[in-house]
Amino acid sequence: MFGAERTRTLLGPADPARNAAVGSPLVSARELIERASATETVGERRRVRPTRRLVLAAGTLAVAVGAVAVLEPFGEGAPDTPAEPPAAAGLVLVPVAYQFDADPPAAGPQLRMLANKIKDAAYDSQSGRYMYHHTKVWGEPVETSADGRHHVAFASETKIWQALDGTGNQIRTQLEPQYPDQESRDYWQRESIGRPAATGTPAPDVIPLPPEELKPPSADPSELRERLKVEYGAGAASKWVGTLYARYVVPRATRAAVLRVLADVPGFRWRGQVTDRAGRKGVAVTFDDREHDQQSLLVFDPRTGELLAAELLTLSPVRISSYKVILDATWTNQPG
Repeated sequence: MFGAERTRTLLGPADPARNAAVGSPLVSARELIERASATETVGERRRVRPTRRLVLAAGTLAVAVGAVAVLEPFGEGAPDTPAEPPAAAGLVLVPVAYQFDADPPAAGPQLRMLANKIKDAAYDSQSGRYMYHHTKVWGEPVETSADGRHHVAFASETKIWQALDGTGNQIRTQLEPQYPDQESRDYWQRESIGRPAATGTPAPDVIPLPPEELKPPSADPSELRERLKVEYGAGAASKWVGTLYARYVVPRATRAAVLRVLADVPGFRWRGQVTDRAGRKGVAVTFDDREHDQQSLLVFDPRTGELLAAELLTLSPVRISSYKVILDATWTNQPG
């Protein structure tokens, strides 16, 4: 931009204000531009407020085979300046490559081999009245922008103590929001400007469980095939495997039978060694459902055959749609 002196030099005698004294501006040009931009942005936000809808994640989750889903925090570091919007809370979920990414082999032989060599889990030598599970879930429901492009969901952590008659207690804690990509995080950060900020950590909800007859899974292959809905394909089987392990403390013989049943379901691919969201080493299988543009993923403990995690991913583009991590499962006599 031209300064005042340079302008006067160029105009010379033609300058109509050459003899007038020009004082310093009360407000700098930069500040005027910033004020105008801020006013325009705020005005637009008042006029345009996209509606939002809640999208319930389809079923529960399938696990990302061999893909380590990494949590990357954003917004940490230098504090926000007054001219910038506050950083959005939450993490962006980033899946990483599987051990076998391109042309993975069929999972059947590897699943049968795993079934033949699994060992006892810690709970196989325990007993108790209550089945205890500690899980973490993201993606039920997901909040989606009006254009369907940007997504956000809150993770929840659940501890449940449940007897075979259904009674017990459940403690659920709401966690910070998480995003499937940086663009979604940026979008919801802009949407949060002007809203009251949440303060403090919400108290966990303690829920008494009503009576309900629960039927523990057996190792009978025909019963397991029916229970896991394998007649509807690998996508349905992935969902019901996640449900089975999140509800029951599954004994060793049944764990082996589950692996053998899955080995006979067409479509599962072997992804090899992976690391789940809790940092545990596992082995994974996936099923690509091209018709619905999604991938189911199951991660198993390579020593005990227990299910560690299950995820559902979209394929185009590849991003996390929902996940479940089973952090602990055991028997106990004391409900929480």
